[in-house]
Amino acid sequence: MNLALFDLDNTLLTSDSDFEWSQFLIEKKVLDRKEYESRNLEFYEQYKSGTLDINQFLDFQLQPLSLYPRAQLDDWHNEFMAKKIMSQIAPGAYKLINEHMLGGDLCIIITATNRFVTEPIARILGINNLIATEPGQEDGEFTGQVSGTPCFREGKITRLEDWMDEHNLTWLSFLESWFYSDSLNDIPLLKKVTNPVAVDPDSTLEKYAKENNWPIISLR
Repeated sequence: MNLALFDLDNTLLTSDSDFEWSQFLIEKKVLDRKEYESRNLEFYEQYKSGTLDINQFLDFQLQPLSLYPRAQLDDWHNEFMAKKIMSQIAPGAYKLINEHMLGGDLCIIITATNRFVTEPIARILGINNLIATEPGQEDGEFTGQVSGTPCFREGKITRLEDWMDEHNLTWLSFLESWFYSDSLNDIPLLKKVTNPVAVDPDSTLEKYAKENNWPIISLR
């Protein structure tokens, strides 16, 4: 059996779903533009530069989930999918996923973005296995806190290996493994797989990929 790992934002999508979710709530006037937009942009720039403090960001990103009932959030997310996400699925995403599925590979989306935002996107893409940052919940409602290790940078390796343990798997269970990502933040996990692939990469990852003879592809 082989393993195919896919980053989501700016890889299978042409945008960042975390950033777009906040912008969507700002546009709906659920979040105050003056208070949230500049911070959303600031955190996004930090992410792209590799300087993001994930805990500070999650405090910012998850807190609004605690302010509204889950049913209301789900309604907004349905609208978010229709208005923002469907048009931002990378043109080559389905073809790449299907190639791995037809080959019998175990396919997993692994993303720093929280499960509430990303689980419906993973379903649309046809991938049942999702490893994401987990928002804390009590009685089905969000607490505004993170649960467990954020699925970010080295945390992606931790969360993936925890998932493997739960499914009685190890790295040795796989003849080959792939990871597709656009981001310098994913270099730690890219270095773990047998087939790291840079997808529409940022400048840092593009340079690193060229230095290490990793394939560079575009899904756009």
